[in-house]
Amino acid sequence: MPPNPDTTGHVQLPPGGPVAMPSPPQGTAQADTGATTLAVLLIGPAGAGKTSVAKYWAEHRRVPTAHISLDDVREWVRSGFADPQSGWNDHSEAQYRLARRTCGFAARNFLANGISCILDDAVFPDRPVVGLGGWKRHVGPGLLPVVLLPGLEIVLERNAERSGNRRLTDEEVARIHGRMAGWYGSGLPIIDNSQLDVPATAQVLDDVLARAIASPPTW
Repeated sequence: MPPNPDTTGHVQLPPGGPVAMPSPPQGTAQADTGATTLAVLLIGPAGAGKTSVAKYWAEHRRVPTAHISLDDVREWVRSGFADPQSGWNDHSEAQYRLARRTCGFAARNFLANGISCILDDAVFPDRPVVGLGGWKRHVGPGLLPVVLLPGLEIVLERNAERSGNRRLTDEEVARIHGRMAGWYGSGLPIIDNSQLDVPATAQVLDDVLARAIASPPTW
């Protein structure tokens, strides 16, 4: 008899479905984000510190939390890997779309089984259908987007410390950072972490998420 496709060994796993918006515990004005199961999308340019903040935030919560890195999933493709330094074309577009969809499936499955998750991506405000719209389709309306946007000088310094294909030219970093400025006025919460270290930024992220649960941003 073939095994049930919805089981792993003898443990049945709930299937992942669209993630709904979390709500504060009854009788409280604000959620305790450290104990709430959440799906978070951390947006920002290269060098904003998304990966470092996401990893730290996931590691220091009281509930099980996964960091789902879009770059890591994208790099599963070995032959034909889209190098960010080589520009944008139909192949890299398809690769990013596939990686986002894969991350979305992972997030829904984690949430269905009681595990929070934080995803990070350089979503551009001038491409809502591909970026935010895609993430909402893949994860669900309960996904909480937060923008991490330090000053350009900080982003350039952090990018200079990178190596390999994750290091971009100064011109490309400046172009991406300029496009990210479009998030101002979007209604999404924005954290300027220019003067904040990773733990302090994670604390601000918790405060921002608590407010977002109480009053979800429109996106």
